[in-house]
Amino acid sequence: MQVSKITPVIVFFLLLPQLANAYVGPGLGAGTIGVILGIIGSIFIAIFAIVWYPLKRLLKKNRKKKSNGKESTS
Repeated sequence: MQVSKITPVIVFFLLLPQLANAYVGPGLGAGTIGVILGIIGSIFIAIFAIVWYPLKRLLKKNRKKKSNGKESTS
């Protein structure tokens, strides 16, 4: 029974922000920004690749059909 009364108190204190007496210099800050932008960029490139290649194949098929249709009517 005591465990259930103490658990919310422990969770409350764990969720409170605490000061971290640490120095984040410009090198670490720029590196962090670079890593975040790299991750976001790689996600966008992956999504673009997943969408682009099937679209590219579809456009290629449409061009082939149009070129075959023009040759037969000429």
